Amino acid sequence: MPALLLRGLAQVVSPAPGGGPLRGAALGDVRVVEDGYVLCEAGRIVSVGLMRELDRRNLPAELVELDGRGKAAVPGLVDCHTHACFAGDRAAEFELRASGASYEELHAAGGGILATVRATRAAGEDELARLLERHRRWMLAHGTTTFEAKSGYGLDRETELAQLRAIASGGGVPTFLGAHAVPPEFSTGDAYLDFVLAEVLPEAAALAEAADVFVERGAFNSQQAERYLSACRGAGLALRVHTDQFTEAGGLELAVRLGARSVDHLEATGLAGVRALAASDVAAVLLPVAALTLGRPMPPGRTLADAGAIVTIATDFNPGSAFCESLPIAINLACTQVGLTPAEALTACTANAAHVLGRAGEVGRIEAGYAADLMLLDASDWRYLAYHLGGEHVAVVIKEGEVIWER
Repeated sequence: MPALLLRGLAQVVSPAPGGGPLRGAALGDVRVVEDGYVLCEAGRIVSVGLMRELDRRNLPAELVELDGRGKAAVPGLVDCHTHACFAGDRAAEFELRASGASYEELHAAGGGILATVRATRAAGEDELARLLERHRRWMLAHGTTTFEAKSGYGLDRETELAQLRAIASGGGVPTFLGAHAVPPEFSTGDAYLDFVLAEVLPEAAALAEAADVFVERGAFNSQQAERYLSACRGAGLALRVHTDQFTEAGGLELAVRLGARSVDHLEATGLAGVRALAASDVAAVLLPVAALTLGRPMPPGRTLADAGAIVTIATDFNPGSAFCESLPIAINLACTQVGLTPAEALTACTANAAHVLGRAGEVGRIEAGYAADLMLLDASDWRYLAYHLGGEHVAVVIKEGEVIWER
């Protein structure tokens, strides 16, 4: 593969160097190089700098050059919370919700998560792989070069494992969300956990990188979640927790105690939870699209950032509560509704999101030694990423030194 030189870039923008997540005042510390270049070889970034300092005498003989005039470069975006492996849709449910039905009411009536479970079980593994690839292309068009995706729409052995295989083979980071909801064939959450831990976890642990659980009314309580997460940790999986979406149900405290990678949602989190996260290394994953769609309060992102928590943004891309694959839209909401600055929001879905996925030091920065994953904006000011709501501002997407999407 020839080397790639991105030259004449209006701006090259990256979170501050360091390898790990940024928090506190450092969350908004982004470095801007104007009239810059990025040189990539063998899928990695070799050097970044000013055009006037580029020594052409030392460039590789086999080289592809891309003219970046009028474009700003930012790291490829990292979406650390999606449910992108699903079948069917919930358009009818969207209409019911717009007419006043609540998410919890729809779930209790067999809609919500369980509606997607029925469609996903019926799809078959080949169709799930095809649909995941379709969704991956949607995300790519919005600048996402690294994405996580969860199972949890099977809730049986065959479909959960099929989802995880599709995610892994489709280039995603697979998370085993075996405890997403209680399927109708089980009378209690405990009975379902007996099944999933004995019959699904052993094979799921060989496919997934992390385990996740939904701690909420109508899903799993904190005691059940601890049983599930402890077993998953024993099987070698990193831990994550959906919690505080509708109520403070003890999931946040459990995540901190178990040393989970993240707690995700946090729309109902109060000051005690904020303080607990700020004092820990558990990341707070904010999902503003879901909060907006469901008419929920926005998560306390500004308060979390000021307290020193590790703040991250993701789409929560799923067919029900957040049918949105665009991290730039989530970034705009993080700025306009949650209170983050554009620089903080950029770090939250690049370097900090990479940390949540166990890929700190690998993706999320434009820095020598990192994977050559970049997005070029069709704008000379990188802040268009947050500023232009829903705009077609992604010009080029590069993955491991190759152009894989171009408008």
